[in-house]
Amino acid sequence: MKRSISLFASLVVPVFMLAGVAANPAMAQDKAKDAKAAPAAKGMAKLTVLAENDKARVFEVQYKPGEENKAVPSSSHRVVRALKGGTLLRTFADGKTQNVEWKTGEVRFIEPDKTAYTAKNVGKTDVHLYVVVLKEPKK
Repeated sequence: MKRSISLFASLVVPVFMLAGVAANPAMAQDKAKDAKAAPAAKGMAKLTVLAENDKARVFEVQYKPGEENKAVPSSSHRVVRALKGGTLLRTFADGKTQNVEWKTGEVRFIEPDKTAYTAKNVGKTDVHLYVVVLKEPKK
């Protein structure tokens, strides 16, 4: 009897371990599907929302050369990390422009600014930013 129990245990434990190893990649794929990627229009940067609640919104924005983002959340506090650096051109509503250089790994805290602008990748390589936008408390 003891021998059959130990044989059963020696077979069941590896089966559960293998099931756990097989389930982990499947769960990772499910999480990747949960990220909401906005379908990028031609010439527009790809924005993927990673998490959002009533206090913050976390997303990645990827610019291929020549792509533009017209929905920059400039009126909110933001923390931005360059996952892949490059050069973006900010174009303000009054027509003024500003080159912004991002170095890979660089982190910036960006204060709110009431001046709206668009951002365009004017470099020759992709620019990939990780952005945390802090939402204003509801009153």
